[in-house]
Amino acid sequence: MNRSEKEKWMGRALELARQAWGETHPNPMVGAVLVDYGQVLAEGCHRRAGEQHAEAEALAQVSEPISDTAVLYVTLEPCCTTGRTGPCTEVIRDSGVRNVVVGALDPNPEHNGRGVAWLKEHGLQVESGILQEECEDLNLIFNHLINTGQPLIAGKMATTLDGKIACRTGQSKWITGEIAREDVMRWRRLFPAVAVGTGTVLSDQPRLTSRLGDREWCPVRMVFDGMLRTANQREFPRLYTDEFRERTIVVTTELAGTGYVRRLEREGIRVWVLSAENSLVSYQSFRDRCSQEEIDGVFIEGGSQLLSGMIQHAALDYLFVYQAPILFGDDKAKASVRGLRTERIDQAVRLRNTRHAVVGDDRLIRGFVKYPSSMQVDELLFSHFK
Repeated sequence: MNRSEKEKWMGRALELARQAWGETHPNPMVGAVLVDYGQVLAEGCHRRAGEQHAEAEALAQVSEPISDTAVLYVTLEPCCTTGRTGPCTEVIRDSGVRNVVVGALDPNPEHNGRGVAWLKEHGLQVESGILQEECEDLNLIFNHLINTGQPLIAGKMATTLDGKIACRTGQSKWITGEIAREDVMRWRRLFPAVAVGTGTVLSDQPRLTSRLGDREWCPVRMVFDGMLRTANQREFPRLYTDEFRERTIVVTTELAGTGYVRRLEREGIRVWVLSAENSLVSYQSFRDRCSQEEIDGVFIEGGSQLLSGMIQHAALDYLFVYQAPILFGDDKAKASVRGLRTERIDQAVRLRNTRHAVVGDDRLIRGFVKYPSSMQVDELLFSHFK
């Protein structure tokens, strides 16, 4: 079988994995398809943590003996240890499958390369690396958690070609088009939590749910509000009063008034009071609290002040930049990021492992944030946002 044929079936396995988009945390999304001479015999995906893995779901559908020519395509290396389910390597061997094609190796040290090695030791033919980048990209949050032990903190911005997110009047709706905004909804559905800053809550009254078609899903919604300005309002923001308010967390500091904390908690709003040296929430304390609460990914949608502060403090792991084909050309228009002092090209904050996509008339560039060396980062952190 040539490589294009293998990529075709791995592509199908990726489609199956995406059926569980956002449902499998803290586990990865995985898809599997069993093929023989171009005919699909069975398909499966991992739907939720604790449920059957993709390989087991697919192979359970097969009632006839599996021929030696059949090939099992799976987006992630089969596990070889016992957790809430048994080892997929044993399920595959016992099914009679003799040929396995793997997309990406499992970054978990308990499995990394060991699942493939186990299958080979038991006489199976195994090939790995088919659509590897796509299979790795599928599980950004899981891979980051395994590799670092930390939640993935990702930022999102929508900008003009010259890096502006609003006119000088503050008007920002809409810089990007409808298709790009629908894509944002898709990413909201992937991340367990979505976060914004105080200014965004007060000015835009966002809902922060994922609305895809006629379905609405609510992640954990977070508001960075170091002095609880959002609680010091005659009327609460929509996030604090709608039907999803119990899924809202206000992240604040010890400097905020305890009376405001109690007011929020009476409405069913959770409040994280984190240690801080000033009115700014400590990003490391926030990350640590997310780990404690087993929130393994946060999608931060701004505003500019929050994202700029996180970049200044090297606290952002990943960045989504939606770019519209328009120019403001106005020095007083609002910049997407500010507060850095970049005097040399090598001091620039960069994206690595970038992915590019066309979304309607707009484009999306996303990737991991690469900061300058520690000394250079210290030089850049010269201003704070209150």
